[in-house]
Amino acid sequence: MNKLKRLVIASNNQGKLCEISALLAPLAIEVVPQSDFDVGEVDEPHRTFVENALTKARHASRCSELPALADDSGICVSALNGAPGISSARYAGEPKSDARNNLKLIEALRNQSDRRAYYYCVIVLVRHVDDPQPIIIDGSWHGEITEHPQGTGGFGYDPYFFVPELGITAAELSAEQKNLISHRGKALTQLSAILQSGKF
Repeated sequence: MNKLKRLVIASNNQGKLCEISALLAPLAIEVVPQSDFDVGEVDEPHRTFVENALTKARHASRCSELPALADDSGICVSALNGAPGISSARYAGEPKSDARNNLKLIEALRNQSDRRAYYYCVIVLVRHVDDPQPIIIDGSWHGEITEHPQGTGGFGYDPYFFVPELGITAAELSAEQKNLISHRGKALTQLSAILQSGKF
């Protein structure tokens, strides 16, 4: 039985907020964005997804005095030694821009035959700011980078992220389809099972 009733999401990314809210909706948890508490984005100085996610979760919990969930995710490209990786949101620099990030990625792969890539996501959930045993879950979603964008859905690198077994990009999936198979969807499905078990 889920004991958690209210949760702050440590993100100002509207795409992430929509996906997380939809996936947690069946648990009857009130999901509150950190912007409701005037919580701004915190620095992400670490070199791993898990450290950055934990930093964001503790920051949001400290400011809101609520349990907090943070996601740190990105796209990792084989031919680029895992880049953009943790720098995915700011791959082309500030200010953040999906369009500029995608252009930089396609340019970096211009002479590469290996187009393999995967989305990776770490979810961290803390009960309170000093939680010594946060829930940490990850998920991945493998595909390839196309040269030309397809589809208008999703966000980030989705128009260029081709899913071979489906023959379409992530941006051509409905939100419901994406949530079933994406890196974030897989991680949140695991989280839902933990919360339903009453172990949190």
